Amino acid sequence: MASPDKQQKRAQRAKAKAKQNRSQKPGKKVVHPIFASPLIDQPFDDVEIDLSTFDFKDIVENGFDPADFDDLFQTMKAAQATSQLAMCAVFLQYPVLALVIAEEDEEQATDFMMGLLITYRAMFHDEDEDAAIEWIGSPAFQADYNEASRLLMIRDDKAQR
Repeated sequence: MASPDKQQKRAQRAKAKAKQNRSQKPGKKVVHPIFASPLIDQPFDDVEIDLSTFDFKDIVENGFDPADFDDLFQTMKAAQATSQLAMCAVFLQYPVLALVIAEEDEEQATDFMMGLLITYRAMFHDEDEDAAIEWIGSPAFQADYNEASRLLMIRDDKAQR
């Protein structure tokens, strides 16, 4: 049997450890494991995007400069290293995209989204437009895109409660 002094020290350490365990905040519950990464959960929180200067009509008339969306494309590329689902979640959280979906005609918003995805595939996967459209229409991409959309709705709904 240990000496009374050792027993007392052991008890003090156990008490301190129990107090530490009680005082720690519980971990944030995430809707899906991909959202455990700050790269995928709210990836554009620290990016300065001035939505007041965004001119969608100019994009409709003249197209867009891919350099204007480099932050999106780079973040999508980094997320795709995790999974296609993560890449879709990042894409759907882009503030400019949310603005276009909320304020513009559905057909023009869809064309804009397709243009962004086609440009992304051209830049990082050396695909032409036909190959990119085939990828967008693939069952795997459609499943991941729809799942990312569903998970984001659940996450945002929980955040509002």
